[in-house]
Amino acid sequence: MRPRHFRRREFLALTGLTTLAATTAVGCGRASGREGVPADTIRHQGWAGTVTPAELAADLGYLDGLSLKWVGNTTSGPQDIQAAAAGDTDFGGAFNGAVVKMAAAKAPVKAVISYYGVDKERFSGFYVRENSPLRTARDLIGKRVAMNTLGAHAEAVLDTYLQREGLSPEEADQVERIALPPVNTEQSLRQGHIDVAVLGDILRDKALEHGGIRALTDDHRLLGTFSAGTYVMAERYLEQHPREARAFVTGVGRALDWSRRTPREEVVDRMVRVVRRRNRSEDTAPLRYWRSYGVADPTGRIAPDELSVWARWLERRGDIKADRVHLPDVYTNRFNKAHADAPKPARDRSGS
Repeated sequence: MRPRHFRRREFLALTGLTTLAATTAVGCGRASGREGVPADTIRHQGWAGTVTPAELAADLGYLDGLSLKWVGNTTSGPQDIQAAAAGDTDFGGAFNGAVVKMAAAKAPVKAVISYYGVDKERFSGFYVRENSPLRTARDLIGKRVAMNTLGAHAEAVLDTYLQREGLSPEEADQVERIALPPVNTEQSLRQGHIDVAVLGDILRDKALEHGGIRALTDDHRLLGTFSAGTYVMAERYLEQHPREARAFVTGVGRALDWSRRTPREEVVDRMVRVVRRRNRSEDTAPLRYWRSYGVADPTGRIAPDELSVWARWLERRGDIKADRVHLPDVYTNRFNKAHADAPKPARDRSGS
């Protein structure tokens, strides 16, 4: 058994719900309760010191008359999409496994565009101390692996690594997974409180600058380039505000492409200006480490396999039943008009 893994009851508990009926009722009821909010205003949560693709789209003027209204910062991807399902915000983003899990709980939301992913510039690695005896996946049995959130991206990649390296489910269960705030993970590794640290983006780069650590593997090495998370919107919102939904999704897609074709220094400089203008007492230093959003397809178009791979992972874990999710109902690309004329690049799925 894996007591630390999110099971269906725990997932619903995070939303304050105890039944599927309650999930649907709250999602429908509150998602339609936009009293006093203009149709052209999109409510959202953010991340401190970060410029999301939606925020970049707004700054670039790509949202076709829409405005973003920040209602606070989120604590995790699962919390962000739960807020969208509950109607507290108009969109939220999370790892695709969390999106599939929410769909299995019959929450009335739909994925509309990819917003983050993994590529050679943006990836997360599993790091150990330089002098650690840990060299292989089998060495992790009985060891402590720390990540930002359980039941999400990092744990899914860890399970994939253990499975590919030949560990049985029973052996994989003996690898202890713990949640740690990302800012504390490197220090915990160096002090020996944990055996493996999952580090990405600025935290990875800073830790490597400090030296004394090495990678066992990383998600790009395992899985290649892929979009890993999507923005979701409540189905009621999509039904009632299709024009606004189309403008939002298309604008985000255009911003993703802008970030891909624009010199990195120019993207970073713009992000720094965005953070300074919003005046939330945020540190802009992390933005200097930004390299890519990692989204695989042009304009964030969602590919079916980017959801199905994690649906199978959830099924293997016993988190969802095999017939619980009909993947074509989980996502849609119909609001993304930016992808119509965009070239489709060759996609690196080698995991080399």
